[in-house]
Amino acid sequence: MKYMLLIFDDESMYPKMTAEENAKLMEEYGVFTQELMQSGVMMHAERLAPTHTATTVRVRAGDTITTDGPFAETKEQFGGYYMIDVKDLDEAIAWAAKIPSAKGGSVEVRPIWTDEQVCN
Repeated sequence: MKYMLLIFDDESMYPKMTAEENAKLMEEYGVFTQELMQSGVMMHAERLAPTHTATTVRVRAGDTITTDGPFAETKEQFGGYYMIDVKDLDEAIAWAAKIPSAKGGSVEVRPIWTDEQVCN
């Protein structure tokens, strides 16, 4: 089954980190990503630019409305993801728990919709 591991963190912490703390975090992500790749379950991964670069789009009564920034103000921001292909939810959760940001932020584990599924 395919799962998206959505990574949420408080992005305001990054400018406060020392160079050593940032290097350690990036090293942890590098180790995790290598482990995923070597296991053969990683399909894709990306890191997102900070939320101040986002644009939210809505269409109302045929008009396209854009606003700067994310849709909602939250303590944690969506910062990146890993897409994996594993046997079940338990395995996806085990991988999500290894993501470095899970220690201070959160990781949402979401199955990828398939044509066989029916919306409940």
